Amino acid sequence: MLNRETTLPQIPRDSATMSGFVNSARSYAITVPLPRLYSFRRCPYAMRARLGILFAGLTVELREIVLKNKPAQMLAVSPKGTVPVLELAGGDGSDSLVIEESREIVEWALQQGDQQGLLNADLASANALIDRNDNEFKHWLDRYKYADRHPELTQLDYRKKGEVFLQALESLLAKNRYLLGSNISIADIGVMPFVRQFAHVDREVFYSLPYLNLQRWLREWLEHPVFLQVMIKYQPWQEGDELVVFPRTTAATLTCSSEVNASK
Repeated sequence: MLNRETTLPQIPRDSATMSGFVNSARSYAITVPLPRLYSFRRCPYAMRARLGILFAGLTVELREIVLKNKPAQMLAVSPKGTVPVLELAGGDGSDSLVIEESREIVEWALQQGDQQGLLNADLASANALIDRNDNEFKHWLDRYKYADRHPELTQLDYRKKGEVFLQALESLLAKNRYLLGSNISIADIGVMPFVRQFAHVDREVFYSLPYLNLQRWLREWLEHPVFLQVMIKYQPWQEGDELVVFPRTTAATLTCSSEVNASK
């Protein structure tokens, strides 16, 4: 029996796409309460998780949090205190399975349903891009955004180091509409929230850089109906609040998503 602090084992990242993990996770997703997602609207990791949930056509209970006042209920299931956290109720209602990493939440969600075919891509390439995003680009992004906290280099220096990854994305997008082909893949939703955050440090500067394909890709994402649904504002959750269901209009969201993919 899993305890409340149990996290998922390392998920294999290959074309077999985690069949054993899927069978285990599905036992938690059938005939039990809604999965509960602790999230923070502006966090790129949480955006990634919400994108995965929406593209999978899933419904969850959403608990929007305030980072300076993390709810005890979240810390009880995930003591590390970062978002997103997805809590899946146990089959007997007594224990829960907790997924504490955005990437694993996306993978779990898409294994429940992948109507849009986000896993129909070169998964090795997708994982390499997301690895580079999480392990390299995010490092320079944080320093570019909060350069005053990292006086070792100038903000310009940090921006240029981050641009090395942007240049790699630009090269991919010069060949295809999305990162790995003509359709949205797990790579796009894994990387986009972080490119968005980089761009929003200084929008004028970002859109003056020589990355026309990347800029086009980001603009399209910012107008995508699924992303607009992801960014709807919710009031921070407090104990005693009524259950908040995410997304608010699952059917409409999926219809919009299908229409967008079909038109491109």
